[in-house]
Amino acid sequence: MARTAAPKKSTPSAKKKPLTYAQAGVDIDAGDEVVERIKPIVRRTYSPRVMGLHGAFAGMFRLDSNRAFKKNYKNPVLVACTDGVGTKVKLAAEFKIYNTVGIDCVAMNVNDLIVQGAEPLFFLDYLGLSKLDPVNTTAMIAGVAKGCEIAGCALIGGECAEMPDIYAPGDFDVAGFCVGVVELARTKSQPKVKKGDLVIGLPSSGVHSNGYTLVRRIVKDAKLSYTKKYAQLGTKRLIDVLLEPTRIYAKEIIGMLEMVEKSCAKRQAISGMAHITGGGLPGNVCRALGNDVDALISSKAWTPNPIFAFLQEHGGVETAEMFRVFNMGIGYTIIVRPDCAADVIKALRAFGEKPMLIGVIDKGKGDCRIV
Repeated sequence: MARTAAPKKSTPSAKKKPLTYAQAGVDIDAGDEVVERIKPIVRRTYSPRVMGLHGAFAGMFRLDSNRAFKKNYKNPVLVACTDGVGTKVKLAAEFKIYNTVGIDCVAMNVNDLIVQGAEPLFFLDYLGLSKLDPVNTTAMIAGVAKGCEIAGCALIGGECAEMPDIYAPGDFDVAGFCVGVVELARTKSQPKVKKGDLVIGLPSSGVHSNGYTLVRRIVKDAKLSYTKKYAQLGTKRLIDVLLEPTRIYAKEIIGMLEMVEKSCAKRQAISGMAHITGGGLPGNVCRALGNDVDALISSKAWTPNPIFAFLQEHGGVETAEMFRVFNMGIGYTIIVRPDCAADVIKALRAFGEKPMLIGVIDKGKGDCRIV
């Protein structure tokens, strides 16, 4: 009778621990902790128009008439924009200063929005992270919320994406999305920029959020120290001067528009506005012009923040290039009819601004020239 061979005994292998998402690099529990940490921070930005629960899949915001609302709209036009902070975040990441770039993110969006005369309504942020650390991530979102409070808009949602395969350890990025509203009548009433109009500038707080690739190159080539205090810059370290948040002009501009629309109703005071971002004054004021006029900006009309002379000196950058890259101390411009300039300046001062007459409109081809 044939016999079958007995099966060989196998040596049991050691059991592997089950693989988790956290071991792969994404910590769900840390994300849940952030959601709870930011709840009171985000709620500080809410107005009565915000609806829904914290942590919902999408935010809700009412536009309809209601006695509880401070302001209602007859013929609302929605205005939307999106922007980020650029390579300024690399300095924030390197020096682990997380609570300011969120303000920058709101500013870069809101300052674009108000150029259309729109009032900011709500904001959403996006954080891309190598690692979701609850404390650091909360600090970033707190910065966004602070920016929303300054701008007078609600932070109604956002996303924190932990992606260790995309971002190097310690790196992160922040971007935002803003929606505002403007009355249809205001969009139709803005007149064309004409020869003789005046350009009013509002001061910046420093470099704002443009040109940081050049900034970092200057610091590297000149062997400067980010943590050193330079006499030219006062009592702050270089890194603190460079991470000074971008100014948010929303309440001042919207308040000024409402005041001037009453005092100069028949004269149509404002003919154009510009947020001075990448491209500086030459690359942004021209966006408010037609192809039959130029803006002539006098560089002697104001004194730029000390950081600009500091960067130019140590980087050996030509003046024309400085104006093409940086705001050079002017963060926002308003083009006005000459007979309404006094009203506009008075209104801006009433909201705490320090407006300066920096230029005039002349015949041309749609350019902005520094003279």
